[in-house]
Amino acid sequence: MEVTNTQTAQTAARSAAASEQSSAVISSDFETFLKMLTAQARYQDPLEPIDSSEYAAQLAQFSMVEQQVLSNDLLEMLSTQLNAGNIGQVASWIGMEARTAAAVPFDGSPLTVIPTTQAGSDQAILIAYNADGDEVSRQQISTEGEPVEWTGRRADDTALPEGLYSFKVEHRAVGQTLGVTAAESYARITEARRQGTETVFVLDGGSTVTTEDVSALREPV
Repeated sequence: MEVTNTQTAQTAARSAAASEQSSAVISSDFETFLKMLTAQARYQDPLEPIDSSEYAAQLAQFSMVEQQVLSNDLLEMLSTQLNAGNIGQVASWIGMEARTAAAVPFDGSPLTVIPTTQAGSDQAILIAYNADGDEVSRQQISTEGEPVEWTGRRADDTALPEGLYSFKVEHRAVGQTLGVTAAESYARITEARRQGTETVFVLDGGSTVTTEDVSALREPV
């Protein structure tokens, strides 16, 4: 816990320092811009003076750039804090079931699979893959994206062995394949660990995901 707190403090300090540096650069650039604008006004041709609207446009343009830089710095700081944050902040995820497209464990009991939809398709095929990435089963499902109870049976109705499985949906229209998209299912989160600047979650069965790979959480059922 002390290591985590130290890392968090260091990350916050780096973010603050970067923000201060960006502010200093913007302030310096703005002063330079004003000096250039003043010099431009001082040495303009009195017979052909610069239109005041041009000054306003230049000031507005610089202001927009300034705001964009500040916004980018803020987003970067928030992203850094989320990815390198205190593991305690995500400790409540442990024990929850995460909805993800990663491989999930099958123990013989039906798995709930949430397929994706694709506009224009008139047929959808749920494809299951084992831990080696080999296709092991296909079944036709609704094109409406309704959850499917996958029972782990082959085409000949024999049972598939226990293990890790992932799913995809093949979308078709008039017999032609439109595309293949990932389908999601639920697996329990057993551990949260630091990996570089990211927090990685370990699922039951050994698959790992990041916060970006998790589309929903639910209480264990």
